[in-house]
Order: sequence, then structure tokens, then C-alpha cells
Amino acid sequence: MSDYLTDVRRYDAAVDEDIVAKIVKHLGIALRSRDASLVSVTDPEELKRVRESWIGRKLGITDAETADAAIAHVAEVMKGDRNKQRVTFYYLTAKQLGKLNDL
Repeated sequence: MSDYLTDVRRYDAAVDEDIVAKIVKHLGIALRSRDASLVSVTDPEELKRVRESWIGRKLGITDAETADAAIAHVAEVMKGDRNKQRVTFYYLTAKQLGKLNDL
């Protein structure tokens, strides 16, 4: 858990530890696989998964344009990271969409 907090803190010094814990719990076993624990912003299928599963189902944002704008924003913010941690990516998309408190 501390590794996830450290990574999120690079982008949000005031990270809410409880929200990170909820995201980790939501992702569960997927985080055990290195491939599944990362987000590939160059893979259209991966971005579709983020848009539909995380933003659509979990955050309740069904407008594709809004979801895509949030994904593009977070991808730009994290562009310096070759390996984009899924927990951090999800946290930042929720923050961008104003949905952190809904988690």
C-alpha cells in the first residue's frame, strides 16, 4: 500500500490514503500481475477498459467525451512515467472528474 501512496503523492501531495485503499481494494488481485497493474495509454483497448470499467461503471460517468478528456488529461500529467501505475492513474482520473469523494 505504501508504494501506491508514494506514487500518487508524486502528483497529489494531499493524497487521501483512504481513497487509495479503496482503489487498491477495488482492483484486488489484478494488482498482482505487473501487466495488469499498469495502464498503457498507447493501447486503445486499455483506454476503452479504463473508460468503461473504471470511469463508466465505478465512477458513473457515461459520457464518452468527458471520460476521454479525463483520460487524456491524466495521460498528459503522467507522460514522464514510462510505467503508469493503475492505482495512480485511477486516482487521478477520479480527481479530474471530481469523483474522489464518491469512492
